[in-house]
Amino acid sequence: MKFEVAERIAKLPPYLFAELDAMKKQKLEEGVKIIDFGVGDPDLPTPQHIVEAMKKAVEKEENQKYPSYEGMLSFRQAVAEFYKRRKGVKLDAEKEVITLIGSKEGIAHLPLAYVNPGDIVLVPDPGYPVYASSTILAEGKPYTMPLKKENGFLPDLQAIPDDVARKAKIMFLNYPNNPTTGVAEKDFIKEVVDFCRDNEIILAHDAAYSEITFDYKAKSFLEVDDAFEVVIEFNSLSKTYNMTGWRIAFAVGNPDILAGLLKVKTNIDSGVFQAVQEAGIAALTGSDEVIEKNNSIYKERRDVLIEGLQNIGLNVEVPKATFYVWCEVPEGYDSMTFTKKLLNEAGILVTPGVGFGEYGEGFVRFALTRDVSVIKEAVERLQNISI
Repeated sequence: MKFEVAERIAKLPPYLFAELDAMKKQKLEEGVKIIDFGVGDPDLPTPQHIVEAMKKAVEKEENQKYPSYEGMLSFRQAVAEFYKRRKGVKLDAEKEVITLIGSKEGIAHLPLAYVNPGDIVLVPDPGYPVYASSTILAEGKPYTMPLKKENGFLPDLQAIPDDVARKAKIMFLNYPNNPTTGVAEKDFIKEVVDFCRDNEIILAHDAAYSEITFDYKAKSFLEVDDAFEVVIEFNSLSKTYNMTGWRIAFAVGNPDILAGLLKVKTNIDSGVFQAVQEAGIAALTGSDEVIEKNNSIYKERRDVLIEGLQNIGLNVEVPKATFYVWCEVPEGYDSMTFTKKLLNEAGILVTPGVGFGEYGEGFVRFALTRDVSVIKEAVERLQNISI
């Protein structure tokens, strides 16, 4: 018996990496030692004081029951303290912060709250696939905003047709950016806030990499004038505190937009385990030395990889933020054929840019989630193949 999936599922883009996964599996079976730069999952451990807070919190009987939908007030207060300390943004913990089961969850549910069938959602390309897939699942229509190198990987707002802007319900953006590592300065942030205000568009900013920076300070979109009228900002403990598996994040900003998202969540999930929220409080209110230590490690890795890539003639810019390197493929290759070459000839796995959208073509992404000694080995392997 065969069951047909819903049309909304059938509309989702195909999984482009199935062939790559099969090739990786074959190489492993052949005994090849794969150096995997594909997954953006920190290899660094969660700081011990966060783990200890979790251990103690698990034993509390009050944490073994259903949590509140919006999250513990004490966790939301910790978020507000974090934003005040790190961004200079003042938040009302009761109205302008909600807790999420990872930022991916919140991003995926936002279109369900605000998008009707046929509505337009503006999505960056290349970009995190969830922006487009969540739009499709809400029966909306993704409208691509190209992120091009010549524009600093920022969307050209003037290229969005007036009729599209008027019909759009949400604009998704992500800075510092995955996968391009592009950054947004205050002038652009103000421009996009004004654009969304003028067109009555929710500006959904994914700030998951806001604290992974090198000689640069990333700005919250809530720092500019009038931002609270249109902005919901998603942030996560996953990358900042090496807590990807813990599944805890938050959304902040316009209280009415947050209320719509929370309405979806109350009908779909039952909140975040309170013990995890207590661990999150320990993270957010702890010393910022944790963040600086992580960034120092990523910076060393970045510098070793960038130097190695440039020495073999690849065109790559030094990123100011994120733990990624966005590298142009050499002439004669597209992103998938170059990815296959690196895997077949050097045992190195990267992510082809086309996996993030049409405008990711011509690039591959390296994740700096491997020890510097492994990165040096990868550079040596690259020097031994013809590029």
